[in-house]
Amino acid sequence: MTDSLFDRIGGEAAVEAAVDIFYRKVLADPSISEFFDNTDMDEQRAKQKAFLSMVFGGPKEYSGKDMREAHKPLVEKGLNDSHFDAVAGHLDATLRELGVDDDLISEVMAIAGSTRDDVLNH
Repeated sequence: MTDSLFDRIGGEAAVEAAVDIFYRKVLADPSISEFFDNTDMDEQRAKQKAFLSMVFGGPKEYSGKDMREAHKPLVEKGLNDSHFDAVAGHLDATLRELGVDDDLISEVMAIAGSTRDDVLNH
């Protein structure tokens, strides 16, 4: 049995570090930060940590809204492919900053990319 992506990436500590750095990058980006103007960022970080832990095969269960429902108000505010690409770019940069191996980054980015249609309500 192989270790989950969650374990291979460094477990809970790695996910926590990645989410914190990721949101610092996102909130510093004027092309996407407006989508978080009315967001409780402590709650958002906690949800993201639980979500990533779950999709990476970790022990946490995500119990928040599904992707379409969670992002629908943002799509109504204009969220589109360029915003998705900017967020994905910040995720990639975060993982590189943390020294994650390229093969693991590829796995993470494939998972992230697989959410595009749901996030953008396509």
